[in-house]
Amino acid sequence: MFRNSPGRRAVLGLAAAAALTLSLAACGSETDTTSSTPIASASADTSLADKVPADIKAAGKLVIGTDSSYAPSEFLDTDGKTVIGFDVDLFNAVAQKLGLTTEWQSATFDSIIPGVTSGKYNVGVSSFTVNADREKEAAMISYFSAGTQWAAKAGVTITPDDACGKKIAVQTGTVQVDDITAKSKACTSGGKTKITIDQYQKQSDATNAVVTGKDDAMLADSPVCAYAVKQTNGQLALAGDIYDSAPYGYVVAKDKTDFANVIQQALQALITDGTYQTVLDKWGVSAGAITTPEVNPKVS
Repeated sequence: MFRNSPGRRAVLGLAAAAALTLSLAACGSETDTTSSTPIASASADTSLADKVPADIKAAGKLVIGTDSSYAPSEFLDTDGKTVIGFDVDLFNAVAQKLGLTTEWQSATFDSIIPGVTSGKYNVGVSSFTVNADREKEAAMISYFSAGTQWAAKAGVTITPDDACGKKIAVQTGTVQVDDITAKSKACTSGGKTKITIDQYQKQSDATNAVVTGKDDAMLADSPVCAYAVKQTNGQLALAGDIYDSAPYGYVVAKDKTDFANVIQQALQALITDGTYQTVLDKWGVSAGAITTPEVNPKVS
């Protein structure tokens, strides 16, 4: 997960705000929530539906693994069960293009790709940054562009390039772990105090650690940071600019490239008919829009 994007801010309603409040208050517990989410409004395409693998077509649905702690991309609604977010709305529309429904299953982030490769999930949809290592494990379909950003406790002076000696929160299994580890090594190489890196299974726990003052700052995908700043009512502030933009990708099993191509075609159809833009506009993340999704795009 690179959970990030280029400078977009989420526009949130009261339900989403309450959901974040609940996630910040109830840190530490991991649930195995399964929920079926209503499909977004999109017209089914018979020509694409005919290309869906026979086993999936027979089931009539896609089972999707997601880390539902990553607002505004994917998170639990106020009922504590239903997975919502811009990733959810968009992939629901992809499924509808293919004549399928969706079943969203909450999981820890680092268990999703193994779950896809083992067949537990048909697809992983969880703000995964497309990178070479992940493309060795699975097929990925790009659908969005994102970048890393930092947020700090309001009043704390900190920048991504000057965090030596600070305590920094990050979600386990994300590309941001490598980022902050490299920054800490740069501190010690320069004769400064290392960065204390606190890793959390859930992004909501990382955010809460900064809100409560346990950690000085966090780094995550830019929409996540912007969302957290907005919803914590001034307790957090963005720190530094967005950097290292890269595509997000849907994850399917490596030997399912034909299915990956069908998903790519469905997504392209949503871009063409305007549904894609409608979903991104709803969540305030349109700055991360792409025009041409790809299967296994070339990345570093």
